[in-house]
Amino acid sequence: MSLALGAEATFVGRALDSDRNGLTEVLRAAAQHRGAALVEILQDCPIFNDGSFDALRKEGAEERVIKVRHGEPIVFGANGEYCVVKSGFGLEVAKTADVAIDEIIVHDAQVDDPAYAFALSRLSDQNLDHTVLGIFRHISRPTYDDAARSQVVAARNAAPSGTAALQSLLHGRDTWTVD
Repeated sequence: MSLALGAEATFVGRALDSDRNGLTEVLRAAAQHRGAALVEILQDCPIFNDGSFDALRKEGAEERVIKVRHGEPIVFGANGEYCVVKSGFGLEVAKTADVAIDEIIVHDAQVDDPAYAFALSRLSDQNLDHTVLGIFRHISRPTYDDAARSQVVAARNAAPSGTAALQSLLHGRDTWTVD
């Protein structure tokens, strides 16, 4: 996930397989996104990692799972007792009672700079103490396909056609030698 965000992917999300509403929301947004979309689905495999994500499903999960929604403050816990705040160049989890309301980060999935989404992705850890779920980044940008097509159209419109095109090739300065 951090690799995709560092590479400036335009859509990145994460969902838990057993969270039907959250998974549906992320997959629907990814399917409607113009361009490539990366979705990480946290899913157990009964053979290789059975029970790996139980900490996100069972008692106490509300203190571990950080659900982000565009335009909403990032608070979590059974009664919203935890929040996400800025810490230097990154983000950290704090107790809501210990910070001013204006210090709590309001999630913005449409920030053009991927640094915020990257910092959000770094809140998650191997121990599953904190796991961010939802849409990290969702921005609009011309796709590679769109850019390539516009280059082809521009080249066709700028190039001479017919006999003039042949004459410009024969008498032009762009030549090469084949050995």
